[in-house]
Amino acid sequence: MADLQALMTALQQRIGPHPDGAHLPAHHEQCLGCGVDNPHGHHLSVHREGDLVVATHIFDDRHVGAPGIAHGGAVATVLDDLYGFLLYLVGEPAVTRQLVVEYLAPVLIGTTYRLEARVDRREGRKLFVNAKVTALDGRTAATSTAVFVTVDAEHFAQARPSSAI
Repeated sequence: MADLQALMTALQQRIGPHPDGAHLPAHHEQCLGCGVDNPHGHHLSVHREGDLVVATHIFDDRHVGAPGIAHGGAVATVLDDLYGFLLYLVGEPAVTRQLVVEYLAPVLIGTTYRLEARVDRREGRKLFVNAKVTALDGRTAATSTAVFVTVDAEHFAQARPSSAI
């Protein structure tokens, strides 16, 4: 039970509040999207911009699908992780229920993209969110919508091996 308490304490520290312009902390050090200690990760650095969470990102050779183009799964991973930062603004933990990505143009390796996400609305435990991936020249390469569902600490405890709790 001590591990669950530590998990919830860490979660509450990350969830907020975060003022406009603030850099938002990584979900955890090994997170595939934003974890600084994950050698295979994207290392997203996200900040709050009003009601948005925003990052810039360059997909690299670890993320190749077709030559010169980021794998669609890598793009989806980054968007899903970006959505996770909205929870810091909402103030409670949630998990992905549905993620939809519309690929409008190739997401190129070595190109800087602006990523931004926002909450559209809330219906009970459901959060409806949207995001876009835009090149610095203004070309939108991908858009996304998702549904997240708020959860309590027990949700995360269920995912941990019983020996770890």
